[in-house]
Amino acid sequence: MNVIGWIVLLTLLADFTLNRIADILNLRAMTDRPPEGFADVFDPERYRKSQRYLRINTRFGWITESVDLTAILIFWFAGGFPALDVWVRGFGFGPIVTGLIFIAALMLLKGLIDLPFEIYDTFVIEERFGFNRTTVKTFIADRLKGLALSMALGGPILACVLAFFQYAGPQAWLYCWIVAALFTLTVQYIAPTWIMPLFNRFEPLEKGDLRRAIFELAESAGFPLKNVFVMDGSKRSEKSNAFFTGFGKNRRIALFDTLIARHTIPELTAILAHEIGHYKKRHIQISMVLGILHMGIIFYLLSFFLSYEPLFTAFYMERQSVYAGLLFFGMLYAPIELFIGILLQMISRKNEYAADRFAVQTTRSGNAMVKALKKLSAHNLSNLTPHPFFVLLNYSHPPVVERVGAIQRRGETAD
Repeated sequence: MNVIGWIVLLTLLADFTLNRIADILNLRAMTDRPPEGFADVFDPERYRKSQRYLRINTRFGWITESVDLTAILIFWFAGGFPALDVWVRGFGFGPIVTGLIFIAALMLLKGLIDLPFEIYDTFVIEERFGFNRTTVKTFIADRLKGLALSMALGGPILACVLAFFQYAGPQAWLYCWIVAALFTLTVQYIAPTWIMPLFNRFEPLEKGDLRRAIFELAESAGFPLKNVFVMDGSKRSEKSNAFFTGFGKNRRIALFDTLIARHTIPELTAILAHEIGHYKKRHIQISMVLGILHMGIIFYLLSFFLSYEPLFTAFYMERQSVYAGLLFFGMLYAPIELFIGILLQMISRKNEYAADRFAVQTTRSGNAMVKALKKLSAHNLSNLTPHPFFVLLNYSHPPVVERVGAIQRRGETAD
């Protein structure tokens, strides 16, 4: 195995080890009782339940990730990549179709390996803790719809990337970047009205006190709001959430039906104000721009490695190809991706604090935001004492205790 192979192997092992260390630190950070100020939503039994939920999910994660890593290493060192390459080339198609079959076969293989773990997670762990509402029919339908979307949306964009790098010469990375950026913007635009309804039902929020309070909030915040939707989140889980998605005339604010059932109107308006805060502070646009810039860097670096023979030799490939190079570069790029991911999550956590401040200032009720955050954490069995290293690697949102503390330190909990 050459130097590139050792770099990829050590990267895989280091990533696995780093995350296991974070998991162990996270488990050791658990406390016997909830943090100060959370006893009103976490009684002793519920707090113990949240800790059991964390332990079981962490240990289950060790098993799933160990199986994934083992499968990758066995496939790699058993010559799986060159064997698959010989098989797909045997169909006699051109490089684009051959590449699509190569990558689709690997995705299908990974999906088959992960499927038993997804089933166990949904129908055993989530069921045990009272979260699961997914039926077998819904579970199967979700996977089939996801597969169909991958083929309908992912297939064409992947074909474009393969074609550009195959035929477009030195500027291929730039063409790929432009097409991928346009694709990303298009998906963001159509997702609320064309893609998301394939999986969930979205109904306009019915007239009443809640709708009136939300529209008054939007008007006072200068946020153009045409409608608010209720999503049937209870179709799959008892967990609660709210989100803002899309842009232009297709932007959409959605509340899970489970969220509405468990929160007061002031709490719900505080949650909505938080989502509006992301829009007003341009967090969504900034994240999209950063994502597109990140995409450009990846394509630019990729252009140097697609013809780099040691990259293919590391995986025992006798013949170079764009589609295999795309995959192998992704594995080589993983260390850079880790650090970029940490940076982006740090920015995301900062944005969450800003959205919280906007919500408190707009609703003039820090208490409502605090109560909403605390109740959400209790209903979702959130970990109240995550280790800072685990947060650094995994959290796009600050821990709920820190979010509540930030509001209280500013003295914004007085109505």
